[in-house]
Amino acid sequence: MTEDARVGDPLALEHQVCFALAVASRNVIALYRPLLEPMGLTHPQYLVMLALWQRSPLSVKELSRLLQLDPGTLSPLLKRLESGGLIHRRRAEHDERVLEVTLTATGRALRAEAQKIPPAIIKQLGMPIDELLQLHAALTRVIAITSASD
Repeated sequence: MTEDARVGDPLALEHQVCFALAVASRNVIALYRPLLEPMGLTHPQYLVMLALWQRSPLSVKELSRLLQLDPGTLSPLLKRLESGGLIHRRRAEHDERVLEVTLTATGRALRAEAQKIPPAIIKQLGMPIDELLQLHAALTRVIAITSASD
């Protein structure tokens, strides 16, 4: 059996990996919205905070690399987080060219609230943990492959 015979029409919308990824991404991010709103965070801001809760301080360049966002996209997110009192941005003492991002006390305290989010998302998805781990591994491979082609 050829691959075309198994798939049918290779241009059918329901067979497109890009379509499945786009819809899944929108739907999963939508699950986060009601959990993040009481914290005053958008999903992109939550990703920044996750990186900073894991390791702070980080330079803007390091954050950009970790989140795979260009600095022009990251900058407005950081400004909003700073105006919300969750982070500070300042020049590094060791190198004035480096802009470091650190958590404020309020930003660090928000981590306790955020710890409720992963279990809530897992519950809403209703998928076995093993299946979610396999999905994560597959998506991580896709990211690695597509990032290597840049």
